[in-house]
Amino acid sequence: MKLNEIKDNEGSTHSRKRVGRGIGSGSGKTGGRGVKGQKARSGVAINGFEGGQMPIYRRLPKRGFNNIFASEFVTVSVARLQTAIDAKKLDPKATVDAAALKAAGVIRRARDGVRILADGELKAKLTIEVAGASKAAIEKIEKAGGSIKLLSAAAE
Repeated sequence: MKLNEIKDNEGSTHSRKRVGRGIGSGSGKTGGRGVKGQKARSGVAINGFEGGQMPIYRRLPKRGFNNIFASEFVTVSVARLQTAIDAKKLDPKATVDAAALKAAGVIRRARDGVRILADGELKAKLTIEVAGASKAAIEKIEKAGGSIKLLSAAAE
């Protein structure tokens, strides 16, 4: 393949529709906008406008809020840890923490810390240091002969 032979796949691009070029073209005169009225004019932005009726976003009550102080943990299942160990991406002898999980490709970013959940089974003996873990996950880790240290608060 040469640079001068590169072209788009058949049907992947459409040529621009030239509107308002005479009645014979099929899209002349009103240019595909229909006839008269607000939407036939230029500069129309009527999202959410219901013809003067009270719009739905004002009829419905406001509800809920976003807590800006809430901690956002990245969840990792016990099964995901075992998969990473089986794929030789995680070293079971080393301490497993957020940095190790990121290096292994288990998580993309640590956010406010990592929380281990109990989904799946664990065979390897691990030493884990994370921000949080469910009771069932702690039981599974200790049953496999490992230990888990919970960091009191995520480093700000």
